[in-house]
Amino acid sequence: MDDVSQKPHDRLGDWLGSDMDRVNVLIRERMASEHAPRIPEVTAHLVEAGGKRLRPMLVLAAARMCGYDGPFHIHLAATVEFIHTATLLHDDVVDESAQRRGRPTANLLWDNKSSVLVGDYLFARSFQTMVEPGRMDVLDVLCNASATIAEGEVLQLTAAQDLATTEAIYLQVVRGKTAALFAAAAEVGGMIADAAPEQVKGLRDYGDALGIAFQIVDDLLDYGGVAETIGKNTGDDFRERKLTLPVIKAVALADAEEREFWDRTIAQGDQRDGDLDKAQAILARHGALDAARADALAWADRAKAALDPLPEHTLRGMLVDLADYVVARIR
Repeated sequence: MDDVSQKPHDRLGDWLGSDMDRVNVLIRERMASEHAPRIPEVTAHLVEAGGKRLRPMLVLAAARMCGYDGPFHIHLAATVEFIHTATLLHDDVVDESAQRRGRPTANLLWDNKSSVLVGDYLFARSFQTMVEPGRMDVLDVLCNASATIAEGEVLQLTAAQDLATTEAIYLQVVRGKTAALFAAAAEVGGMIADAAPEQVKGLRDYGDALGIAFQIVDDLLDYGGVAETIGKNTGDDFRERKLTLPVIKAVALADAEEREFWDRTIAQGDQRDGDLDKAQAILARHGALDAARADALAWADRAKAALDPLPEHTLRGMLVDLADYVVARIR
């Protein structure tokens, strides 16, 4: 039963419950390894950590909304979850993270070598799984998304601590590392259902805008969220010297003293007691958090508008609610 008190992603999960059960079975089957037990140990720690599974649900919702009744949306949903999980394993090594979804990261519990190699295994599994529907057009979208994700991560390496990074570069990074898989997930769900081109485009645009809003919200919560809510400690982005959107906005408006502060803490990595509080004060002074919040809300509106070509369907309403929910915590 659809309970309006539930969170939108929970309602979506309930509606897609049978499909998600099949996705989870397939994921567990493909995570198994007869010769390397470390693989299911590491993947189970992350895959079963209670994530929202938004990306596979986007595949399933798009396919069902467009009338698909075949079996292969399950394979595509598992594929995007494998890709996502692989990138998380690699990201935690790159970022030297100790916490993911409120739990110790795999590289902390095992080691960096295990995280990298198991991530590689999951990428390989994703490619094995995505070819099974036999659709070259779908394969093209998912392969391009995988390359775009990797490109975005590499771009972030050079842009993350460079005070010359602009909002345009930030958007390029976000479109790569976050939005690309949201967009591809929604797009291939429509494609496997042979939806009309304008509907497939609408789904892709929805995923792209939703992913961008999602990342901006994550940036904002880092400067004022609750650890239990965001799955990491407040201020982690600052401590990791990441030039996220609020900081980019503040740097663009900085006076000489503030510029020196950002150069010391972000560019040079010389952080001292009280610097996080000072960073938050500078962001507040320039209205950087409010400006980033306005951007997130605008991207959520774009996501909802992108669904206009899609057929009237319960799932369409849930995807609209999902876009609202992504930004609800920062209103």
